[in-house]
Amino acid sequence: MGNLIARSAGVALVFMLTASPSYAEDCNAAGTVGSGGSAAAGGTSASTLGTAGTCLTDDGATSSIGSAGSAASADGKAKSRTKVIDNDQQLKAQSKAQAMDQGTFSKSQTKTRVKGDELESNTRTMSHVPGQKPVKSTTKNSVILPEQ
Repeated sequence: MGNLIARSAGVALVFMLTASPSYAEDCNAAGTVGSGGSAAAGGTSASTLGTAGTCLTDDGATSSIGSAGSAASADGKAKSRTKVIDNDQQLKAQSKAQAMDQGTFSKSQTKTRVKGDELESNTRTMSHVPGQKPVKSTTKNSVILPEQ
């Protein structure tokens, strides 16, 4: 067998904290959500994941979010990226990872969101070898916190 040299895209992991912190105050409602997935074909692989949590108190909400992606290819190209958006309405994270080796590829994407009392995390993966049917997967998770 020949030498196998893996090219790997870096892993990005981001955590953010928003709103006012809940020091010793108990949560009136709390929840977590997450999803992740991997795809592999030939000498390529790609993985992403996302997770979020929130705690609702009388003084507001404290939320956190994290997301990461990684991709590798034996002889091709690999890339991954993660971005987090924080504004007054919501906290969002998205990670994408993709590896390509000629016509063979693997890719994964995870989107995670906290908006008010709703938490969502969705992951889609796909791998493909030329001449074969693509392999696809979707994972969706959501939580709606009870009213306070």
